Amino acid sequence: MSTEMQLLPWWKQLSRYHWFVFTVASLAWLFDCLDQQLFLLAREGAITDLLEPGTDKTIINKYAGYATSIFIIGWATGGLIFGAVGDRIGRAKTLTLTVLIYSVCTGLSAFSQGWIDFAVFRFLTGLGVGGVFGLAVALVADSVPDSARTGALGLLQALSAIGNITAGVISMVLGSLAAGGTIDGSKMWKIMFLVGALPAFLCVFIQMRLKEPEKWVLAREAGRATGVRFGSYAALLGDARWRSPALFGMLLCVAGVIGLWGIGFFSPELVGGVISQSLRESGVPEDQIAGRAGYWKGTNMIVQNLGAFCGMIGFTILAQRIGRKPAFAIGFLAAMGTTIAYFQLFNGVQDIWMSFFMGACQLGLFAGFAIYLPELFPLHLRSTGTSFCYNVGRFIAASGPFVLGHLQAFFAQGAVTPEDKMNAFRDACCYMSVIFLLGLVALMFLPETKGRPMPEA
Repeated sequence: MSTEMQLLPWWKQLSRYHWFVFTVASLAWLFDCLDQQLFLLAREGAITDLLEPGTDKTIINKYAGYATSIFIIGWATGGLIFGAVGDRIGRAKTLTLTVLIYSVCTGLSAFSQGWIDFAVFRFLTGLGVGGVFGLAVALVADSVPDSARTGALGLLQALSAIGNITAGVISMVLGSLAAGGTIDGSKMWKIMFLVGALPAFLCVFIQMRLKEPEKWVLAREAGRATGVRFGSYAALLGDARWRSPALFGMLLCVAGVIGLWGIGFFSPELVGGVISQSLRESGVPEDQIAGRAGYWKGTNMIVQNLGAFCGMIGFTILAQRIGRKPAFAIGFLAAMGTTIAYFQLFNGVQDIWMSFFMGACQLGLFAGFAIYLPELFPLHLRSTGTSFCYNVGRFIAASGPFVLGHLQAFFAQGAVTPEDKMNAFRDACCYMSVIFLLGLVALMFLPETKGRPMPEA
């Protein structure tokens, strides 16, 4: 690419096919995030419906944590498997397979008859979901010009917020229908999973037109002749050049993933609990509460992810201007501060605006992961290394919801009123927010990659 082209805004440097690759990869990740968010919104309703009638709220939250942990373990397992497969057989082929897995299994979740089969479908969905991020990021990183890479990857991650917002809209619509008696509010979770399966399934047919990046094809052919091991975890961890960024990159992701999935994505439980309590106190009939609470949980999801979109765009700009590591340092401190403030101070619909800032700070970090992780690893290990950092950390992160459930149970000892139990939940979330500081520790051992070409050998 000429120097004149490199001086243009990144989006003007992309050809028509570059835009096709970017669009398909972004849709795969967008629908992946739609399915994730539908699970978060449907989680409480599903567990309530699948457990014995009259189960205590604290027990429901604990099983919701278990379901989330199982999903995250599936996510981590799928990420490790498909990240390596993507380096070996191609990013495009493997991406199509992972989207097919998560779309079909999301739909099957709606037919769960009990806690066990629901957990199984969540694990299988996680397998597909886990493979998408590393593959989509590597596909775009290897396809677009280097000078356009940061902007393209930042926008790819930011567009995931559209999937999250769509989930919120679905929850609001279904909540309104349930409040009006059109649908059964206790069965909203089934409809959510069925709706979430369709767009991802249709995306598979578009992805069949994708070609493997020319850079990867040439390197793969050369690698067969020279014996370079593509998609090898032994090569990743056996070479000191890649082992250190892999291990500390993993810790970087652990901080962000636990902060989001172990704390931030339990905001629907806080919103739903606070709103439900206020509706009962105002005399709203019990059969209308689930629908109205679902509406506000959807509203909260939309506000949180509007913040996420702005936060990810903001992090991308910051990473371009001041560097990856300073942007992460600011991001982790901001995420901890806004998370503690949210869970301590949210008290009703008038505080929904707080979700915007927590979403911006927590999810802004994930734009950093999309930009930074591919820059740490060579082409023959790029999908493997990115997936290792993003997904091995999820095995550790899977403990986050589990710990949150037990922390809440600890703080709820002796609690009698719903308000006392909600305060125990708030305290548990605030104590867990110190996990963001782990990201600052990991940064100390990672390189600054701003302005450097990606390693190719």
